[in-house]
Amino acid sequence: MRAFVLLCLLGEAMGSLDRYSWNGPGTPAPSGKESMNNECLTDQSSCGCCVMRQQMYKMEMFLNMSLGELEKGLERTEQILKNITESRSAFSAALTNDRWCLGPFREEEGIIYKHVFINLGNDYNVNTGVFTVPRCGVYSLSLTVYSDSGAPGNTLSSCAALTVNGNVVAGPSDKNNQDQEDSATTVLALHLKAGDKVAVYLPIGCFLCDNNSHFNTFSGFLLYATD
Repeated sequence: MRAFVLLCLLGEAMGSLDRYSWNGPGTPAPSGKESMNNECLTDQSSCGCCVMRQQMYKMEMFLNMSLGELEKGLERTEQILKNITESRSAFSAALTNDRWCLGPFREEEGIIYKHVFINLGNDYNVNTGVFTVPRCGVYSLSLTVYSDSGAPGNTLSSCAALTVNGNVVAGPSDKNNQDQEDSATTVLALHLKAGDKVAVYLPIGCFLCDNNSHFNTFSGFLLYATD
């Protein structure tokens, strides 16, 4: 009897389903459930083996359905990861890497932060100093200004204007004649739209000084997307 059952199982192992079978992928599919029933009707001595084959057939169908659900879940996960990767946007740049002062000017001037620490997504243009928003979302923006009046008693005018599409949203500044050097920082979260332009301007009369310590920085990154 054991030998007979073993032969039945070996016969089953020679067949497979299109997607998954006990014999592994890439082998011909079995004739199906209907052929199993016919075998039971024509050969009563093999009914025990036939029942086992039917159970194995059901298990194979269940495994194929489970595999299909896993594949769909994998596709959804890959799409989510792709969206996350494509939405990454972050930049941080300093005014310069050398000893240098900018301003004062008689007219407002755009500030170009030339020393880039990170530019994930390449949304910050190092040639213009403008950050172009890649997609709708909430962004964190920060701006630090620093200046040196040159000598005690001189007027210190450390200031700048953070703008979105030309509109001032923040203006850190420190103007006095009591400090030879000082700095100011502003950090804010804004809901921005794709294509918005974020830039920093130097107001009339203001001047900034920097060196390889990177006292003047302009940074931003996407907190989360809303599109």
